[in-house]
Amino acid sequence: MTISAELEAQILRYYHVERWRPGTIAHQLQIHHGTVARVLAQAGLPRIGRPRSSQVDPYLPFILQTLEKFPTLTASRLYLMVRERGYGGGADHFRHLISCHRPRPKAEAYLRLRTLAGEQSQADWGHFGRVSINRAVRTLMAFVMVLSYSRDIFLHFFLNACLENFLRGHVEAFSAWDGVTRVILYDNLKSVVLERHGDAIRFHPTLLEFAGHYRFEPRPVAVARGNEKGRVERALRYVRDSFFAGREFVDLNDLNAQAKAWCRDVAAARRCPGQPNLSVQEAFAEEAPRLLRLPDNPFPVIERLTVRAGKTPYVRFDLNDYSIPHTHVGRPLTLLADLDEVRIIDGQQVLARHKRSFDKGGQIEDLSHIEALVAEKRAARRHRATDHLVQVAPSSQALLVRAAERGDNLGTITAMLMRLLARYGGGELEAAIGEALTRNASHPNAVRLMLERRREQRQQRPPVAINLPEHVKAKDTPVHPHSLATYDQLKEQADEE
Repeated sequence: MTISAELEAQILRYYHVERWRPGTIAHQLQIHHGTVARVLAQAGLPRIGRPRSSQVDPYLPFILQTLEKFPTLTASRLYLMVRERGYGGGADHFRHLISCHRPRPKAEAYLRLRTLAGEQSQADWGHFGRVSINRAVRTLMAFVMVLSYSRDIFLHFFLNACLENFLRGHVEAFSAWDGVTRVILYDNLKSVVLERHGDAIRFHPTLLEFAGHYRFEPRPVAVARGNEKGRVERALRYVRDSFFAGREFVDLNDLNAQAKAWCRDVAAARRCPGQPNLSVQEAFAEEAPRLLRLPDNPFPVIERLTVRAGKTPYVRFDLNDYSIPHTHVGRPLTLLADLDEVRIIDGQQVLARHKRSFDKGGQIEDLSHIEALVAEKRAARRHRATDHLVQVAPSSQALLVRAAERGDNLGTITAMLMRLLARYGGGELEAAIGEALTRNASHPNAVRLMLERRREQRQQRPPVAINLPEHVKAKDTPVHPHSLATYDQLKEQADEE
């Protein structure tokens, strides 16, 4: 039973001052006598009365040895072990006894860690809920870096905690401070540590390249030693309480603008922990000259991945589709992205540039890509029609050549010839085209007049073009009526009966 601190104080006062017996205290305060005994035992008083014997007493040496070797062994498993050795008590009472005898972890004291100016900074992520961007719901992550000496805070928000955003946060912090510390402490993040076995650490290769560019040492803290990066942990709590609580913002850019102003005003004006006679801004003025200088060129932080377009000229990236030229579908391409732009390249050739979208299910298109595909599809249809015309009416090729020499629209002429072919057939069309070419009248209207004159000479009716789909034409089959003789036979049998 858990009791309040006030009730514990009453038990101790009644026992020491009023000289009440434990039974009297339990009766008057209406609590169990075991609770009173526990409070007195925790205060260092000996147990009241002669201890009673218990079924578990013969098994206590075994239990204590087992708990010493396996401190986290569950009471239910320990109960099965002693029951196999002859213990006959109940499981609930045994669990209570184990809670009394289980060794308690020793409290650990920590040294206060002090650093020199410009020597160390600490970085970490903080989760700040979710934000909606049109149809997308994205995670809002805060990158926080704090200088260990002056406690100056850098804060920037991103829409995920990927490695590229982690490095972008570093670049922004270095730019804000115009320098970098010699050591940066991290938690054992996947963006920093890929694998760790004790002191054997395998860093992320991109982070090592980044650290080499800025000449700082990445240093992960020891496992289960959060106190080593307590400055950034406290900075995250400070950000939640002082900046983010009740904060209203329009979009991510607005939130980051407010965060930048807060870091330079409110956070910089607070007292510097460990140096109460200085503000954070004054302590940073002392630390800034001791920071390492930045290289002339910032590290290029770009998301790079291999993409492939299927049958449509789009590649998928970060929940959205980006258009590419249709000539590059079905082949592996490289996508490069930053927070503002998405580029798709093939080797050294830049195929497409798009503004990056953080929506979901959007199609970001370059109209030239779509128009080129539409134009090719139209040209393909015209070429297929031309090939068919040449096969059934070879003279049509000469007619199209003459039309091209005059500058006529070949697509329109091909479409008209295809309609005449559907009405009159290939033989009639070939004869009409040949006659038109003989008279030097190479135009579809002349071919149509020749076809009409040939039809009238044969005294045929005008053809009617009915363009039905193939599945409809297949249904147009003759139906043979069923003979009704069988029904007459059935009627005759009925009359005889």
